Amino acid sequence: MTEAIKILVDEHQNILKVASALEKECNAIDSGKKIDRDFFRNAIDFIRNYADKFHHAKEEDILFKELCKPEVNMHCNPVDQMLYEHDQGRIFVMGMVGGLEKDDRRELTKNARGYSNLIREHIFKEDNILYPMAEESLGSKMAEILKKFKKIGSDRRKEVENILNLLMV
Repeated sequence: MTEAIKILVDEHQNILKVASALEKECNAIDSGKKIDRDFFRNAIDFIRNYADKFHHAKEEDILFKELCKPEVNMHCNPVDQMLYEHDQGRIFVMGMVGGLEKDDRRELTKNARGYSNLIREHIFKEDNILYPMAEESLGSKMAEILKKFKKIGSDRRKEVENILNLLMV
């Protein structure tokens, strides 16, 4: 596994921890617990800022763009499906926000579970299908991609540390 891909896989672990926490919180709500508004605000903030703006930006703005260049030869290119799933995740997050604003337990938990299920399947596909295809197809380009990933990591280091510390991920 290249260092660039390892960065993405490691970030996935943080996202999966939040998905598990969302599921646990939804189960507690189903058992009668009051909505923990701070938890959901923090989870939504994490998803929007870490999963989407930090992690997905690396994928969408760097890796996926490289994979879609005409000179890249893959037997199939799953990038469109991955982008679709990123958008589906954003829709679930908007649904969580709506459920939280309306204090609607059903809408909140439905969207939180939808996000968690989607992101688990999505991460499995990226880790086990897309990323190995990317390494094979991009070869030496992975070093250039790593430099770009490291720059994003450096530029947003403090912000990312704060997000991770907030959720104790």
